[in-house]
Amino acid sequence: MTATVHAQPGSGARFDWGLAGAAELGRVCAVLVVVDVLSFTTAVEVAAARGMRVHPFPWGEQAAEYARRVGAVAAVGRRQATPEQPWSLSPAGLRTAPAVADLVLPSPNGSAISAAASATGLPVVAACLRNARAVGRWLTDQGYGSIDAPVGVVASGERWPDGSLRPCVEDQLGAACVLDALSGVPGGLSVEAAMALAALAATPDVPAAVRGCVSGRELVEGGFGGDVEVAVQVGVSGVVPVLRRGVFSAARL
Repeated sequence: MTATVHAQPGSGARFDWGLAGAAELGRVCAVLVVVDVLSFTTAVEVAAARGMRVHPFPWGEQAAEYARRVGAVAAVGRRQATPEQPWSLSPAGLRTAPAVADLVLPSPNGSAISAAASATGLPVVAACLRNARAVGRWLTDQGYGSIDAPVGVVASGERWPDGSLRPCVEDQLGAACVLDALSGVPGGLSVEAAMALAALAATPDVPAAVRGCVSGRELVEGGFGGDVEVAVQVGVSGVVPVLRRGVFSAARL
């Protein structure tokens, strides 16, 4: 009984956090939406808007080997980017790097969650502040959001030094923007989704909140304020990256 309850039955849009939350919702939902605003899903939206196919991959050295096997370019960490290897998890960097056909984009949070969810065969959508409204419209146009075909929205979160989940402002707000766009689905919102959505009403200036939160300040102080500025552009994109057979590619409204 408890395991069933954790899947938030009886609602068309559901919400949870991190890899474990994605696994739980993935058992019962028809589609998963992964939100990792700073910066995986923002980077995916930027790359997909430029026509790139993005392969999610857990963080680690094996990403380069996987990229060689599939004929893709492997992204590196922000600080490892060079003029010869400009592809990284930086959304600002991906806006100016040469477009490639296939990009392996590892990250410890959103990318790892997406890769794990893809293994279940479910469609997975990458959402961020830039495209949250478009994601909501695409999902409803596809017929998701009923009790029989529920949407699971997953805020990726960050990690503490011990590897445990650190819920974060930017992903809760990104998820809230998606849930706002889904608020009229026929199956309604679960209590968890409704509470996540409430964060939006309590945040009159979403960009300022993301700039001022721990993750935003960490990037700014580390010299990557441009990534934050790309990420806080709310509702500017109609690109909906959909992960099928292990690859994100753009679906446009």
